[in-house]
Amino acid sequence: MPKKAATSPWAPSSERGQQRQVKRDAVLATAAQLFNERGFHATSLDDIAARLNVSKPTLYYYVKNKDEILIECVRKGLQMMTEGIEATRSAGGKAIDQLTACMRIYTRIVTQDFGMCVIRISDDEMPQQNRTELRRLKSGIDMAFRRLVTEGIAEGSIQPCDPKMAAFAIAGALSWIGRWYESGGDYQPDEIATQLTAMLLKGILQGPAVA
Repeated sequence: MPKKAATSPWAPSSERGQQRQVKRDAVLATAAQLFNERGFHATSLDDIAARLNVSKPTLYYYVKNKDEILIECVRKGLQMMTEGIEATRSAGGKAIDQLTACMRIYTRIVTQDFGMCVIRISDDEMPQQNRTELRRLKSGIDMAFRRLVTEGIAEGSIQPCDPKMAAFAIAGALSWIGRWYESGGDYQPDEIATQLTAMLLKGILQGPAVA
């Protein structure tokens, strides 16, 4: 009678791959938090390992170095923005409604750790070989706003203006949220999105009084 095969203490390769990805994501998420709190240069791999309660050598199983962590954090933030905008565009509807939805999505993302990294980390801090890719992703987001403004003008929901300048104003104002936002502060992300979107689309000047 054949002997029963011994049970392996190692998980199947597919399960190990999933576990590794989960842990790598945890490394990136923790790093993003620390980069936002302390700045990229003031954060060390020792700091990231300490917050995760692991040894520094353990990190090297999931990432090569701190530069790789940085580029992945910023890439994730930009991909979240791009995917959110593309999903809104795919849903269709009036340009002004799409623009409003995209602005709200963008606002929510820049209040999250990966989105904050996009705003708080300058291009100069990026590895040189990755700057072109990240600028391409940023340019795609800018062009999406420009197209929506252009379409809004054509449909009559947005007054005639320079779409490029309008896109700069919108993205600049919303991006700055990533600089001053604090989790647990006076304003929640949805409230910020509602107020800032209304201000940018409608302005803050009082209209003429009704007789």
